[in-house]
Amino acid sequence: MNQKSHLIFTLYTIYGILLKGISGQYPLVQNMTVTEGGTVNMTCRVEYNDNTSLQWSNPAQQTLFFGDKKALRDNRIELMHASWSELTISISDVTLTDEGMYTCSLFTMPVRTAKAYLTVLGVPEKPEIDGLTKPALEGDQITLTCMTQGSKPAADLRWFRNEKEVKGAKEVNASGKTFTVRSSLQLHVDRNDDGVAYTCKVDHVALTQTPQQATEVLEVHYAPHVKIISSLVVPQEGQYLKLECMSKGNPSPDPVMWTKDGGELPDLDRMIVEGRELTFTSLNKTDNGTYRCEASNHLGTSSAEYVLYVYDPNAIGQHGTDHALIGGVVAVVVFVTLCLIIVLGRYLARHKGTYLTNEAKGADDAPDADTAIINAEGNHAHAEEKKEYFI
Repeated sequence: MNQKSHLIFTLYTIYGILLKGISGQYPLVQNMTVTEGGTVNMTCRVEYNDNTSLQWSNPAQQTLFFGDKKALRDNRIELMHASWSELTISISDVTLTDEGMYTCSLFTMPVRTAKAYLTVLGVPEKPEIDGLTKPALEGDQITLTCMTQGSKPAADLRWFRNEKEVKGAKEVNASGKTFTVRSSLQLHVDRNDDGVAYTCKVDHVALTQTPQQATEVLEVHYAPHVKIISSLVVPQEGQYLKLECMSKGNPSPDPVMWTKDGGELPDLDRMIVEGRELTFTSLNKTDNGTYRCEASNHLGTSSAEYVLYVYDPNAIGQHGTDHALIGGVVAVVVFVTLCLIIVLGRYLARHKGTYLTNEAKGADDAPDADTAIINAEGNHAHAEEKKEYFI
């Protein structure tokens, strides 16, 4: 290597060292996010440092640490690591007032700085549900309102009817650095809402594990609805019969009232009332009639009727025999009809084949179509004559 080349190599080396020193002496930081009440570490690093001190300052430009020396009396702020290449501090029990731009300074000539923004998430409070009337009446219009405070950014509220999500109307209001969020759900109450759980859940970035939620169970009062269920399809003399009055209402319509043909039950020895059930120990013809079950609560009255007709077992057996006989006769008639149709069809098909065969014979010796038809008719006539001759 000649003297000129050596000089150029030396200059490039010096330039690289200077460039590395200049670029390496800029502090490196990163933005941080922490949940209110949590702990965050703020780290400032320098790739190349010639024994120059590092310093952290808060958004109010108050010095927190200068090297390993604490400058601000705040027990929440502690030194985690201090060296010529790194300065890391810890802030515990973070509040919303800690949010802002933090500055790391490297005291070179001139001073070089880097800024990191600390974002503090406001944790939403447990939601509350208002507007629930206990009990609600069927047909009422009610509005459930769910509210949560203290979220930052604004939380999202979701409604669920049991496990199915339903849509509410959301409203967001700022309150200082945090937000108050409300969501309203309008309901037209019916009996199907009785016992339904309405849940309001809070969704927020600060709630990483257990979501905040509140649940209210709706109680609906409504008038009774009644129907009667019979244990027998065809009641017969001597059988045991149970009629059950299925009444549903809130409050529960107990007890129910049984009547026959608009009056009291006539034979309480054989007709036993237990709760909602009317039991006949042994049916007879005198039990025929219209039975009515009536249930009521403070919201209304409902009733259902059952017409009882007691059959004679012997008559049912005779009717069954008559039905079987009639069914057998119908089956025989249908079978005979089908057989006649088949025989007639075969006869017509054979007759048609004979006609076509004779026509074909006439066409064998005919010079044209007209002659073929005449020949066919002649052959047919000769065939008839032969038949008459042999007869």
